[in-house]
Amino acid sequence: MTTPLPLKSFHDVRQALLAGQEIALIDVREEDPFAQAHPLFAANFAAGRIELDAWSRIPRRDTAIVVLDDGEGLAEPAARTLHKLGYTDVALLDGGLQGWRDAGGEIFKDVNVPSKAFGELVESQRHTPSLSAEEVKALIDQKADVVVLDARRFDEYQTMSIPTGISVPGAELVLRAQALAPNPQTRIIVNCAGRTRSIIGTQSLVNAGIPNPVSALRNGTIGWKLAGQVLDHGAERQGRAITEQTSADAAQQARSVADRAGVQRAQPSDLAAFQAEATRTTYRFDVRTAEEFAAGHLPGFSNAPGGQLVQETDVSAPVRGARIVLADTDGVRANMTASWLAQMGWDVWILDGSQPTDWSETGHPPAPVPEPEGHAEWISPAQLAAWLQAEPADHIAVLDMTTSVNYVKRHIPGAWYLSRAGLAQALAQIPKAKRYVLTCGSSLLARYAVVELERLTGAEVFVLKGGTIAWIAAGLPLEHGETRLASPRTDRYRRPYEGTDSPREAMQGYLDWEFGLVEQLGRDGTHGFKVI
Repeated sequence: MTTPLPLKSFHDVRQALLAGQEIALIDVREEDPFAQAHPLFAANFAAGRIELDAWSRIPRRDTAIVVLDDGEGLAEPAARTLHKLGYTDVALLDGGLQGWRDAGGEIFKDVNVPSKAFGELVESQRHTPSLSAEEVKALIDQKADVVVLDARRFDEYQTMSIPTGISVPGAELVLRAQALAPNPQTRIIVNCAGRTRSIIGTQSLVNAGIPNPVSALRNGTIGWKLAGQVLDHGAERQGRAITEQTSADAAQQARSVADRAGVQRAQPSDLAAFQAEATRTTYRFDVRTAEEFAAGHLPGFSNAPGGQLVQETDVSAPVRGARIVLADTDGVRANMTASWLAQMGWDVWILDGSQPTDWSETGHPPAPVPEPEGHAEWISPAQLAAWLQAEPADHIAVLDMTTSVNYVKRHIPGAWYLSRAGLAQALAQIPKAKRYVLTCGSSLLARYAVVELERLTGAEVFVLKGGTIAWIAAGLPLEHGETRLASPRTDRYRRPYEGTDSPREAMQGYLDWEFGLVEQLGRDGTHGFKVI
């Protein structure tokens, strides 16, 4: 007989948040339904990916974990998977999302909501300076003394950007702005796609005390498009310039801001003590760029570029109440990132005292994952291609568990897209076969589905060695588009501020939602944010 799982109520979770206790409130639905409605500090852990994500995102196995869904039947199996992975304090949210609603809990939409709500609170309290899209365009058209710095990831910047804009992702701004605008009279405009990163980026420069006038582009590229103005696409401008003097100035400025925010300092001996502490979770993040991290980083640290870390705390650090230790090599990016995390209620520390020889690891280490259950039969891309060519269509079914975006972009001809968590429902859409071949990008996720697929079908199950990536590398044929969807495309929420074809109504609706976040924070009452 299966042992019932413990329940925790809305009030239990709320009390833990208010007390600053460690808790991971995880919503195991796919990203799109999660984005439609969830509690403020819920972190999205898609049920089908728990084995790939849990150990790196919730590193301490006795962390208090509360699992929820909205009645889809995902929470209990996910909680039992967490038990198998070694987690010892796992409970279900009593009543799930509806129970949270019924108890009076505030419900939030979209993704990365703690960070977006915090950004709105910063603007409301600090009156962060901003200019409208029309005002910024007029300055550019007049060839005024102005530089536009785009605080998003470089790939987002390349998709669409403000004309003349330069890519300087968030945590890089204080480090690089003065080298990019050495004349203190030059006006600096900071933009993102919507509001959060432009507000935080602008306020970072204000907090650091740089001499230039600074303004956010109000409402980012959304505001630009709503004003009927044309964006650039495929831009390549990257603001990497620094000088010895500007770097030294920035380090001093950033340290001052971190001190004001109450950021704590750690030495390597403290870090060792943190790691030995069995009752606390300690996240260790290197906040430099991915390229710098790969070239050499401290052992045990993960890469989380500072601007994105502030933007995506729910992704990088889903255990609310945990300790966060940040490191860099310049004394700017870690301090500025930490200053924001401290204001967001995190117990955040800067690692001082490391030596150049300590930054000895290279590359991007793979996330720790458990050994999959059962035995797997592997098949090469060449063998699969031969089977597909020689056998009748009803003899073999290729099941692709990659992201739906990747599937639509390219997949093995005849392959079916499905989510791993929806495997049983998807099989009802797929003609029965004598053999099934599982794949995803690398086949890492697909390997975890073998035992369940064998149980559900009673057929032979194989895993494609190297996944669809290996199929592509072998130069084998590809298919494109939504050719065979056995699961709905709910694995990713379409952000109203991404891409180039969002409807005006969706963009305006997104801005209206952001404007209401401060009021929602007040009703929720658990955030613990303190703006300096």
